[in-house]
Amino acid sequence: MELIMSNLNVIWFILICVLFAGFFLLEGFDYGVGMWLPIIGKTDVQRRQMINSIGPVWDGNEVWMITAGGAMFASFPHVYATLFSGFYLALFLMLAALIFRGVAFEFRSKSPNRTWRKSFDYAIFFGSLIPALLWGVTVGNLIQGTPIDGTMTYVGSFFDLLSPYTILCGIAFILVFLYHGGLYTCIKTAGEISERARASSLVVGVITAVGALVLGGATYACTDMFDNILAIIAYVLAIVCFLVSWFATRTRNPKFGFLFSSLTIIMVTAAYFAGLFPRIMVSSLNPDWSLTITNASSSTYTLALMTVVACVFVPIVLAYQIWVYYTFRKRITEDDLHY
Repeated sequence: MELIMSNLNVIWFILICVLFAGFFLLEGFDYGVGMWLPIIGKTDVQRRQMINSIGPVWDGNEVWMITAGGAMFASFPHVYATLFSGFYLALFLMLAALIFRGVAFEFRSKSPNRTWRKSFDYAIFFGSLIPALLWGVTVGNLIQGTPIDGTMTYVGSFFDLLSPYTILCGIAFILVFLYHGGLYTCIKTAGEISERARASSLVVGVITAVGALVLGGATYACTDMFDNILAIIAYVLAIVCFLVSWFATRTRNPKFGFLFSSLTIIMVTAAYFAGLFPRIMVSSLNPDWSLTITNASSSTYTLALMTVVACVFVPIVLAYQIWVYYTFRKRITEDDLHY
């Protein structure tokens, strides 16, 4: 018990990593389906199949983001304050995109008007593309560093968040989510749209593989992430999982491909968090001003209380989401269109 109490900040760092991994895994295919919508959905029926494949789960997937943010607020309040104030405009753009996206899911099929539906299709597209891009930019900034001063205050502007490396991270997130979402569409729909999704995933998968190698080189050159051996191992495992996923998809085993694309996202998230540890936000002004699990954490009492709460409620949330996915497990045909 003493060992646990003395390492609560480490435990909460790992828990936040798990929450973000779950978020990127679930919302990743969610964003991917949204980005593919006007591209591989050639007819209105096919686009409705795609929307119905994520219709029952998209809002539940976003709970992981809210939970991760709440966990960060409870365990590392200084990080929460610095991150949400410094990244305010980026997070506002993300929130606005998600609002338009959510409205589009609910209202797209309320009218048969072609212009009405096409407008909401593009609201879903951009409402998926913008958050995917901005999440990549955010993760890139966390590992590369942002202008944080000695009082844990972000002293830069929105444009300080944009650099060649962070934009590359944003593009990498888009590509991975496109691949992941394409496989999800393949295994959750039936008919022509399913095969088109598989073929599209194979094409974007090649681009993603090249992007992963470029991102790995840029990460080595622009950050110190690979100074941590665990980060190296996790990143290599991510590449291996992705290759297994692509070849499984190519041999017409998309379910196996989706499983390993999920593992790819988990490994990439683990690599970045391992590269950060024990830091959470890196200061580009002075390494000593970085926010760490020590100087940015809550009190031991708060962490202990929140650990009890997490042990009670996290399994409940997991059980509920497993039940939802099990309930809506069948493929979406042209006869199962509710959205």
